[in-house]
This record gives sequence, structure tokens and C-alpha cells, in this order.
Amino acid sequence: MTDCFSVLDIPMANARAAIVTRTNEVFRESEHPELRTFNGFEYVTWGADDQLPYGILKLIEADETLSTCQLFNAEALYGDGLRYCTDEASPEITRQVSDFLLDNPLPPYFLGVCQDIKHYNFAVSVIILNADGDRIVELHRKPACYCRFTKADKQGQIKSILYANFRHLEPLDPVEEIPLLSLRSPWKDLQQRMGLRTRPDGTIRKDPKQRKFAILSRFPGVDSLYYPIPHYAALFKGPWYNIKRLIGEAKMAKLKNAAPIKYVVEISQRYWDNLFLQHKAVTPQDREKIMNEKKQEILNFLTNVENTGSVLVTGKSLTLDGKNESPEIQVTRIDSDTVEGGDWASDHAEAVNMECFVMRVHSNLVGSVPGKSQTNNSGSDKRELYTISQALQKPYRDLLFLVHDIIIRFNGWKGVHPDCPFIQLTTLDEHTDSKKVSTETDNGNIKQ
Repeated sequence: MTDCFSVLDIPMANARAAIVTRTNEVFRESEHPELRTFNGFEYVTWGADDQLPYGILKLIEADETLSTCQLFNAEALYGDGLRYCTDEASPEITRQVSDFLLDNPLPPYFLGVCQDIKHYNFAVSVIILNADGDRIVELHRKPACYCRFTKADKQGQIKSILYANFRHLEPLDPVEEIPLLSLRSPWKDLQQRMGLRTRPDGTIRKDPKQRKFAILSRFPGVDSLYYPIPHYAALFKGPWYNIKRLIGEAKMAKLKNAAPIKYVVEISQRYWDNLFLQHKAVTPQDREKIMNEKKQEILNFLTNVENTGSVLVTGKSLTLDGKNESPEIQVTRIDSDTVEGGDWASDHAEAVNMECFVMRVHSNLVGSVPGKSQTNNSGSDKRELYTISQALQKPYRDLLFLVHDIIIRFNGWKGVHPDCPFIQLTTLDEHTDSKKVSTETDNGNIKQ
């Protein structure tokens, strides 16, 4: 996906033009994955060009509100951190768990998978067994954006994942293939692979060579067979993401040389793809050169519009209903004579609130409500909002806990269970700023 968002001066005019790529097409490629072969490995591309996860990251990092909301959601999911509770375990098992956690620190692992599942709705964990195959000794996180799935078999099972630098693949880059445990029942699959369960006919299935397996933690979707589409895709398909970025650029343009943004040029992703294909532009340098040349042509056109009223003619494409035609380049004029920079404050606040709404983060919790006279919630309201945000993380924690339930069960650690307490803000009468609330229950009541 090409991220084209720039504000340029229009020649011979005290005005500027904002050139943007339509973000409502960012996820269109995910609907048409392809099979690709690299170094003998065949996998399903993530988007038509296999660059969709990096395009998503680029859009998130370009917006301060969106990136902050994503970080807040990951931190809320992290809570007080993942831990293995050994209160009811024997001293020997407690020692084994302590040794395991020293070799496999949970904080960086857990915070990493929290960010993966919040960004892409799935996370990949890798377990490594000892030489005898009777004990799990290592736990790793594989960043989701560098993982790809192989094609599912006739039963719909994905047999393995590939891990490589898919952002910039080079011919000699190594590719790691990791067997993927059953998506439905990874515990049973692991038992069968390691020969811990007999078949109905009495034979035992063993795999004495394989000692590394991947476990997929995926948020269930309604229409995705491979790579889930996160809920915040709605933000890019609608207008609010670009509206917020344009308001910021418009304010900056007004401050610099009093040159307001008078035109917004929306360019379809299809236009850039066809242009790169026509010029056989493969490298980023070649594509950037072509984009700059095309931008200059558009600026020259806008100069003619200012002076002579010329018309820009671009290719068109049929919409899904097959009736209307949508231009690949659309120019919209902004009446900036009556709009000053400060008058966008309410529009900016509306765009920020819309982004926070989509990300399910109240704007007061991340301090992103703009404006000179902003309203604010009381301390009690903020505590309730934070508690609600923590409670909403339970489905994600349940998905991430499965990996650790398997580790504990496989290693035979009786009396051990994973837990991730969340931090609950308290009132002044409790004489403490916060307390930890465990996810463990006792007769239906949450332990504190």
C-alpha cells in the first residue's frame, strides 16, 4: 500500500494543495490474498502485495491519537503483567517454574503479544521442547507482521507458519518454517505429536525430531480465513482519519506564510498501482520519483485552475453496483476565505472523538481532547472508564492464556495457573491510589 500524504505549494498562487491516498481502500487487498513462493516456501500473502501489515502500521504511526489509543489498549491488556501463580504448588515445582521464568522473561513477551493482538487481531507464540521431548523449556514471541500462513489443507487446517523479513525480502534472506499446532485443539495436537496419546487402534504417533511448535492466538472473526481484519478498519474506510490529518496540515499551512490549503487531491490506490506497473517501477526510489513527477503535474494543473479554470481528466472505474463511475483522482476545493485556522478546533475535536470511539478508548483517558475550553470528567467517572476498559480485555486474556495453560499442563506443574491481575484505581477513602484485582475467582467472587 502506498502512503501518499503531502502538502505542497501551488506555483504562482498563495495557496497549498493536500495530496492524499484514499484510505478507504487500505483493506481491499486483504480480500484477495494470493499464493506466493519464496526460496521454495509457498505461503498466503497478507494483502495482494504482501505489504498490508506495514501499510497499517504506517497509517497508525502517522496519527498521534490513533497510535496513543493503540498503546493504551495494549497497556490495558497487559494490566499488572502475566505471572505463573505457585501458591498451591510444591517447593520443587515452584523452583522449576522460577527457573523457567528466569530463562523466559514474561514481561517483554507478554507486552509484545498484547501489541500484536491489538494491532492485527492475532499473535504467534513459539514453544521449544528439550531433547527428550518431555518438557517445554523455551517460550518466544514471533512478531505478527513478520509471520505468514501456509495454505490450508482440505480440512481447513493451516499446517505451519513462515517467519522472515517480509517487509524487505531479499533473494538470500532466511525463512523459518515452524509447524503450527491445531487451531482448534493445540493441546491434543501437541500430545499426539510427542507420542503422549495413543490412537484408537493402540498405536502411538511419535515425532522424535520436531521440538519447535507455533501456537496461534487469534481473535475470532466473521469473514477471515487467514489474516483477521481488525475492527478499527472502519476508521480507514470512513472519512474521519483523513479529516483529522487534513485539519492539522491546514493549521500548519495557515501558520506558515499564511498559505491556506485550498485543494484536497484524493488519489486512488489503484491509480498508483497501475502507474508503477506501467513504468515498471519496482524499487522504492523509482516509485518515489514517479510519484513526485505526478504530483508536480497535479500542481501545474491546479495553477491552471486558479488562472484559467482548466479541467483535470483522469481514469474512472465502476463501483460495485456497476452503475456509477468513481474517478481515480478527485480534486476538491476548500473555501478557505471564510475559514481561519482557529475555527477548525471543533472539527478537530469531533475527528479525535470519532477515532477514540472506534478504538474504544475514551478521549479523557488518553488526554487527547483538544480545544481551549474543554470539558472534563470527574475523577469517579475516569475511574469507572478505566475499570470498564480493563474489564473489556478479558476475551483477549482468555485467548492468550491458552499458551500458558499448555506449558503448565505439559510440564506437569500441578498447583500452578497463569494470572494477569488488572490495576483498579481506588477512591480516597481506601487510603491507597490503586489495588490489584486478580482474574482468579473463588465461588464466583473475584479475589483481590
